Amino acid sequence: MKENKVTFLTQAAMIAAVYVVLCAVFAPISYGEIQVRVAEALVILPFFTPAAIPGLFVGCLIANLMGGSILLDVVLGSAATLIGAIGSYRLRFNRFLVLLPPIISNTLIVPYVLRYGYGVPLPIPFLMLTVGIGEVIAVGVLGNVLLSALTRYRRIFPTVNA
Repeated sequence: MKENKVTFLTQAAMIAAVYVVLCAVFAPISYGEIQVRVAEALVILPFFTPAAIPGLFVGCLIANLMGGSILLDVVLGSAATLIGAIGSYRLRFNRFLVLLPPIISNTLIVPYVLRYGYGVPLPIPFLMLTVGIGEVIAVGVLGNVLLSALTRYRRIFPTVNA
C-alpha cells in the first residue's frame, strides 16, 4: 500500500515538473491570446494514471506563477487544466474521448481570463477560437501523438489507485 502512495506521488511530481519545463522551454507560445501550450499535450496522461490529475494541476499552477500570470489566470487557468484532467480520467475508457475535456475546458474558461483579467480587447468568441485552435494543436494533435506512443508502452505507468 505504501509503495502505491510513493508511486502515485512520484508520478504526480514528475508530471508537474515536465509540465513546468515544457512551458518554460516553449514560453513564447505558451502564454497570451494566441497560444499553443505544448505542455497541454500531457493532459492525456490521466488515460494511464490518476496521478496525472494533481500533477497536471500543480504543474499548470507553477507554470502560470513562473510565467508572470495574474492571480485570476493562475487560479482559473489551473482550474481549467484540472477540470480537463478530471474529465480525461473519467473518459479513459475511450482513447479519443480522453482528448475532449481539456480542449473544451480551456476553450471555455481561458478566453474570459484573457478578456477580463488581461483586458485583451478582442471579442470572447474570437478568443475562444484562438484558444480552441491552440488546444486542438496541443491536445488534439500533440497529445494524440503522445497517447499513441505511450499506449505502446503502457507498462511504464503502473496502475495506481485505479
